Amino acid sequence: MPFCIHMARVFVYGTLKKGQPNYYRMFESANGKAEFLASACTVQKYPLVIATKYNIPFLLNLPDQGRRVRGEIYKVDDKMLKFLDDFEGVPTMYQRTLVKLEVQEWAGQTHGEQRPAAGSITEAFMYSTTSYQPDWPSLPCHESYDSNGDHGLQYVLREGRD
Repeated sequence: MPFCIHMARVFVYGTLKKGQPNYYRMFESANGKAEFLASACTVQKYPLVIATKYNIPFLLNLPDQGRRVRGEIYKVDDKMLKFLDDFEGVPTMYQRTLVKLEVQEWAGQTHGEQRPAAGSITEAFMYSTTSYQPDWPSLPCHESYDSNGDHGLQYVLREGRD
């Protein structure tokens, strides 16, 4: 009987995206396997804010507030999913929930599946927080995160997470 590795889809919108400070973690073999599939945007609006002295991007679990958030969909194995859960502080800091996404551009391999067209809807896990300061919902909302963006709030690497 062949060995089968379960793969899940994960939507990243912050420091784990291409060109961002923690992107390299997606491809450290010790963390598991990840494959970029597509750029996408949440179907629902959410507040994506930058907060704390470390300028961390937080997606607040407040559906229908904020903006549609742009990010990337990755296919990850169970080892990477566990790493991401630990990295994101599930369940105390973040929760992992299934979210509907609008595909913007599909780049990944489909291995016999039909390649989703731009504009089609798919699902992936997303990390959002329900644990935040009372003033966070009033912070500026972003459609897309970039540590070097014009907001001037560059991500600060922390001990143990750099």
